[in-house]
Amino acid sequence: MRSGDGNFQGVRKAVIDVGSNSVLLTIEERTAERWKPVLERSDVTSLGEGTKETRSLSEPGMARTLGAIANDFRLAREHGCKEIVAAATMAARIAHNTPEFLTRAEAQGTPVVVLSGEQEAELGFRSVAGDESLAHGDRISIIDVGGQSTELVTADRREAGWDLRFRRSYSIGTLALRGSVLAEESPDARAILRAVCEIDDAVGLVYLPNQAGSAITLGATGTNLVAIREHMTEWNPAKVHGAWLGYEEISKAAGWLCSMTDAERRAVPGMETGREKTLHIGALILERFLHAIRAEGCSVSVRGWRHALLEQGLP
Repeated sequence: MRSGDGNFQGVRKAVIDVGSNSVLLTIEERTAERWKPVLERSDVTSLGEGTKETRSLSEPGMARTLGAIANDFRLAREHGCKEIVAAATMAARIAHNTPEFLTRAEAQGTPVVVLSGEQEAELGFRSVAGDESLAHGDRISIIDVGGQSTELVTADRREAGWDLRFRRSYSIGTLALRGSVLAEESPDARAILRAVCEIDDAVGLVYLPNQAGSAITLGATGTNLVAIREHMTEWNPAKVHGAWLGYEEISKAAGWLCSMTDAERRAVPGMETGREKTLHIGALILERFLHAIRAEGCSVSVRGWRHALLEQGLP
């Protein structure tokens, strides 16, 4: 039976987000009314670790990521997916040896495409724009903190849909800063100040403050901060989605997490395995982007660009 938007009901699809820091699998099934989640899982593989400095994907990072992709393709097939799409982001966009990585992915039967920065930002926006639980204001701004880039999109609600006011992908990410000014496990005040200056200089003055509307964050930074606040020992997306993070709360979390070692962060209840190396940096980036747009805080979405790609296709 065919649904109204041209998708067959009961058909399952999968999208694999091959990010700079993690590989995320999303499987959904089409019902009469909507796409229904079937499986969500993640592996922190650090594909883009050191990439900003070397302009290369490391052999360990590629091996870990290719293994995770192969496992996700297997799971998607076992769950009856008729279509599986794997797409990579910033690390793959800037590395000179990305063709080798793509060739190896193709050779193991798990082809990967590379999204442009504009596509990533557009898909991230789409994942929120159709979510009435979050996109309920006349203007929304979406911040998506990643391993090698951070996307910022602002849009206004119109009768005919959404009008994009601002869209940009910045080469600021958690792995990039961990490989440079925030290389130490417990960065001191001087290192944190250098990182703040680097982030603020990258954002610059191209964005008009106090005109952001409702701020929403995508990605692991927001979801992990909520999970830690709620002392989650088991992942509960219903409790995380739509949760509010205040600016001061995020700022305090950045300072608190920066004071710890990787081992200490790993032991924090609610911390996703593998995020201990970067979550403190993600909190700092989120804080600075909220500061740039003068937002008092942000709502958290558990959805991401992979959901929009699965449900709507490429822009």
